[in-house]
Amino acid sequence: MENKRYPLPPFNEESALQKVQAAEDAWNTKDPEKVCMAYTPDTEWRNRTEFINGRGEVKEFLTRKWQKELNYKLKKELWGFRNNRMAVRFEYEWHDHDGQWFRSYGNELWEFDENGYMAKRYASINDLPIKDSERKL
Repeated sequence: MENKRYPLPPFNEESALQKVQAAEDAWNTKDPEKVCMAYTPDTEWRNRTEFINGRGEVKEFLTRKWQKELNYKLKKELWGFRNNRMAVRFEYEWHDHDGQWFRSYGNELWEFDENGYMAKRYASINDLPIKDSERKL
């Protein structure tokens, strides 16, 4: 059995905010190995049009993501929570290998197991091309 990943559900406002900040901090490391360890071994994801199952696929996905999305910077915001579930709003900025900047917006639905690992993550994301001068993050 894996260690517990605090804070644990059921969440209150303080613990939900802590969980969101921990996710933001981890994703901003751009370290697929570190990030994938926040998920259950059999985690289920929907990310745009990709369906991802398990930590191994999460790690592969994140490796590809951060090879494409350069100078990635993310901000997450708690939208709501109940028991072991959360809704999160996010935006992040990045540029491609041609130097085109993007701001990506979206929403995520999260579900955690009893040990505090994310078992399900469903993300809807839109990309907006921006100029370097329009960057906020």
